[in-house]
Amino acid sequence: MSIPDNFFIHRFEPSPDHEATSATLLLLHGTGGNEHDLIPLGRELLPSAALLSPRGRVLERGMPRFFRRFAEGVFDIDDIKRQAAALNDFLDAAATAYGFDRQRVIAVGYSNGANIAAALLLLHGAVLAGAILLRPMVPLIPEPLPDLAGTPVLVLAGKRDALVTTAETERLTRLLETTGANVTLHILEQGHHLSQEDISIAREWLQMRDIGS
Repeated sequence: MSIPDNFFIHRFEPSPDHEATSATLLLLHGTGGNEHDLIPLGRELLPSAALLSPRGRVLERGMPRFFRRFAEGVFDIDDIKRQAAALNDFLDAAATAYGFDRQRVIAVGYSNGANIAAALLLLHGAVLAGAILLRPMVPLIPEPLPDLAGTPVLVLAGKRDALVTTAETERLTRLLETTGANVTLHILEQGHHLSQEDISIAREWLQMRDIGS
């Protein structure tokens, strides 16, 4: 089965062990990124995983994003819903096309990519085995909230982040906890960019929960 052209430009790398039961990391870039940006991060976080990295379908001044916004921090909610649904369908199609386990997909999203990963969970429920959200915001508050009981989520924020406040990060954490997700929050002495500390914490989190093996 091929993936329809109207889905996402993407890059897929199978598990180095060629095991169909291995976890797959869904790598979701930030504004202006592409399907290549987070491949090295994925390999560093979980060397045994398959990697699926789509490019956002929305352009903002020529920069790929995963959904539209009207201004900094002001999101187009209708577009979030459309794009999250398309991403969920893309995961189904990709799992069939590439032969990976749809139930063992772990999102790793940075900035805008973290926001669409959070939206995917909030709008479609437990469609991910877990999520690592790097510098996220609250994308939307759906009604009703989904049941994410037991879904592990790691949230990594930067205390010196000029784009995302600590209060916003904590608001997202509370929202996810309300759904029953098992949320771990770390607020680091960092800015909006990722650091080696982020990578170390995320790698250890995956290992401790054994959700990637």
